[in-house]
This record gives sequence, structure tokens and C-alpha cells, in this order.
Amino acid sequence: MMWPYYGGGWGWFWMAGMMVVFWGAVIFLAVWAITTVTGRSAPRNDAVDTLRKRLAAGEITKDEFETTKRLIES
Repeated sequence: MMWPYYGGGWGWFWMAGMMVVFWGAVIFLAVWAITTVTGRSAPRNDAVDTLRKRLAAGEITKDEFETTKRLIES
């Protein structure tokens, strides 16, 4: 049995639109899953981490830490 034709000529438009939405959702979910699993959601600043370790070890003073941190982050 043949299905009756509905859509008034706009069926192709809605189908194309839904394909874009579908593939956009698939790509978004894939990127989200990869960043969640690998832990790369935000870039790390290794230089500031090193500075914190040096401050904790007593190698630099708090003033040196703040000055160097401002220079790194600018």
C-alpha cells in the first residue's frame, strides 16, 4: 500500500533540517564524550602549577609568585 503524500512540498526541507540537527547532535556528543574521558575540558597552565610548587617548597616568596604569575597570565 502506498502512503499518501503529505507535506505540501516542504517535506524535503524538514528532512534536510532534521539531518543537520541529528548530525550536529552526534558530533556534539562525540566531542563532549572525548573531552570528558580525556580530561581536556580546560587548558592547564603548567607554568602556574610549577610556580605554586616552588612557593610551597619555599624556593620563592609570595611577592615573587604574584609578580611572575601576573607576567605569565598576561
